[in-house]
Amino acid sequence: MPPETTQQAVGYPALFVLVALGALVPVIPTGALVSSAAVVAFHHQSPYGVLLVFAVSALAAFTGDLALYWLGQRGVRSRGGSRWLEALRDRAAPERLEQAQTKLDEHGVMVLVLSRLVPAGRIPVMLACLLAELPLRRFARGDGPACLAWAATYGLIGILGGSLFSEPWKGVALAVGLTLLISTAPAAWRRLRPGTPDTP
Repeated sequence: MPPETTQQAVGYPALFVLVALGALVPVIPTGALVSSAAVVAFHHQSPYGVLLVFAVSALAAFTGDLALYWLGQRGVRSRGGSRWLEALRDRAAPERLEQAQTKLDEHGVMVLVLSRLVPAGRIPVMLACLLAELPLRRFARGDGPACLAWAATYGLIGILGGSLFSEPWKGVALAVGLTLLISTAPAAWRRLRPGTPDTP
């Protein structure tokens, strides 16, 4: 097989698995993965490469979110809870959870769209949905557009990085730098702002 075809045959399934895992275990920088894949696809000049990155990333994020929500639902229904539910609770600061519950009451599942785009915003909103005992089907209706918006945002960051540099690695470096800046800026701002409590 030609090298580019081999890369695609390996790259898209790997992207799907890593993004889905990142949705389940939120320690993998999935935004940086999507942006980097978009840079590489942009430089291959394939008419469908960037669209495939977008579609695979959105589908993987949606699959991972649904799996995590389903596991969380099992914990809510169980008397002893579950390690997945406890992991979600540990990652959601009480004040963020309270804000998420208020926004869920005001805007319904469409708050999921914003939560996917705001760094560290997905878990508190998902936990709020679980505590409100939102059915999986209703959660999926809000999470679908959220995953599409998320994949489009990070895909565009990758296209920007790819268009600025002729060498793919430079575009990847810029895309990764931008996504890491986006993910760390809110926490850094909260810590530097006077009078703001330092929350994890």
